[in-house]
Amino acid sequence: MTHFQTGLLAPIPSHAMYLHFYCLPSSTEQQIKQTLSQLSSFTSQHDIVVGLASLLLERLGVSIPGLRAFPELSNQVVEIVRPNYDLWCWLRVAERGELVQALQQIQTLLSPVFKLSLQVDAFQYQSGRDLTGYEDGTENPQDAAAISAAILSSDNPQLHGSSFVAIQQWQHNFAQFNSMSSHAQDHMIGRRRLDNEELEDAPESAHVKRTAQENFEPEAFVVRRSMPWMRDDQAGLYFVAFGHSFDAFEAQFRKMLGLEDHISDALFQFSKPLNNAYFWCPPIQQGRLNLSALGI
Repeated sequence: MTHFQTGLLAPIPSHAMYLHFYCLPSSTEQQIKQTLSQLSSFTSQHDIVVGLASLLLERLGVSIPGLRAFPELSNQVVEIVRPNYDLWCWLRVAERGELVQALQQIQTLLSPVFKLSLQVDAFQYQSGRDLTGYEDGTENPQDAAAISAAILSSDNPQLHGSSFVAIQQWQHNFAQFNSMSSHAQDHMIGRRRLDNEELEDAPESAHVKRTAQENFEPEAFVVRRSMPWMRDDQAGLYFVAFGHSFDAFEAQFRKMLGLEDHISDALFQFSKPLNNAYFWCPPIQQGRLNLSALGI
């Protein structure tokens, strides 16, 4: 029996929706707990991953070791936006039409206490590629290594099986990307789009070299479950990284920003993260969210 939310390590779905909620200031502690309990029941009947933010748990007087707000990180290339979302839901479905009913149900369930702030529609592209055509999630940990990287192991049953997730909604500038030659694009990513082969002669700014998980000390492995998104004429990649802590993600992102060696990730030449946030994904007990750490 697994103690983690199954969507954390399950294959990427065909269609998905990322929902970001604020908790209404007028909501009482009792109302919040009651609504989260109802959400727990909802997750037992739907393919959904749920994350709770530190600000929400602070309102409940709860502290989860390792849970914190997204750090204040920045450089001269990009501004890091940190919205204070309270609740994150990743709806996962096989048919796009299923999202309509699931969205209505979850909004009805949460609406007395939580307000939907941001909705991001996502989809699978060419068996797991970014909209630029490059394969996403290469060298993701697998099987036991994935569990070790993404799932918290603890003697405390309230924490055992939980996970920490970092999310970033990256918006691509396709005009900028398409103005580059294939050679320049490959060296910006650090892999050949044609065969996904890593390029040894790529510059130090190449995205692959900035984020090579095995090159950090300690190694910085996370389980990535990112998906392309599109809204009107905007599109990009909704980046999702699960870890047994936030440390591995932060090590990678700090290097992307060049905070130690002043070399910024070449990815910033055509893409930027619109939203950045951290959440704690509670464990599962008997098919429901285990919210006992919250007194639920």
